[in-house]
Amino acid sequence: MAFYNLENLFDTINNNGKYDLEFSPAGSRKWDGKKYWSKIKNLGYAISQMTTKTTPNGPAVIGVSEIENITVLEDLVKNEAIADRNLKIVHHDSPDARGVDVGLLYNPSMFRVLKVENHRLEVPELPRFRTRDQMCVIGLMGTPQIGYSRVAIIVNHWPSRRGGEQESSWLREAAAALNAKIAADLLEKYPDIGIITLGDMNDDPFNKSVSQVLGAVRNKEDIKEGGFYNPFWEKLDRGYGSYIYRGGWNLFDQIIINSNLVDGKCGLRFVAAEVLNRQFLLQPDGQYKGYPLRTFSGGVWTNGYSDHLPTEIFLIKEVNLTGDSPAQ
Repeated sequence: MAFYNLENLFDTINNNGKYDLEFSPAGSRKWDGKKYWSKIKNLGYAISQMTTKTTPNGPAVIGVSEIENITVLEDLVKNEAIADRNLKIVHHDSPDARGVDVGLLYNPSMFRVLKVENHRLEVPELPRFRTRDQMCVIGLMGTPQIGYSRVAIIVNHWPSRRGGEQESSWLREAAAALNAKIAADLLEKYPDIGIITLGDMNDDPFNKSVSQVLGAVRNKEDIKEGGFYNPFWEKLDRGYGSYIYRGGWNLFDQIIINSNLVDGKCGLRFVAAEVLNRQFLLQPDGQYKGYPLRTFSGGVWTNGYSDHLPTEIFLIKEVNLTGDSPAQ
């Protein structure tokens, strides 16, 4: 599975949203059909390359963020690079002040949706605060041939660092607390469920929100029953990142798993994690050589992909050879 922040994937229509005018033909970015469809093509190609070295059919599920509406996802899944995968969409309109949402793309041959829940981050100290809802998609992962495992995928885009990292950290800690509550409620109802919480956390694996409030540990050996393991902590320690700020890499885009996916209790077991840092996703030359090749740089259209790199994890299914029915 994978996660990708699509960096301001807006259509060209001004719907009177806060950022709609900017991303319209009359706006400051002169966001017209040529630029929009070029971005769709680029993102479609990027998605077509995800996990394919190991799984030729691509990820079973892809969490996405910074999308304006369901229309842009409908255009994306129809792109010729991925159209034959018949990807389906889970989307929910969030109250975010920027007008962006999270979503989930999934391959119906490998994932079946059972239930979708959307959880709002309420901040009593800031009654007018609006951010992205946390989307929880409960489903069955697998195929009829190998059986299914029940999993829950929580798609996140936590509050930004606007105003300063330290000054805004309490908002991401509140988001992490909501995440932890969603997971606890799931485990109470489904003790064996595999939980994957993925997204742009706007914090690194070692920050308080992820490591303490959510409790995602660096080493698999340290995970407690019902707890979380963050395979991207070790990646960051080795110099990998998904987002670059002032010349330094952050790994905000994480895929975090619970203990049932570490010990295989849910029927799926974690194998590996990767940052998709292929050359085509990176700036080839100039001052920002090696940075993610984004759509705009300094207000100039660069015809890129995103200011974030995709992240991936790989799971294996433990096949039931006893002849018993697949788990439902």
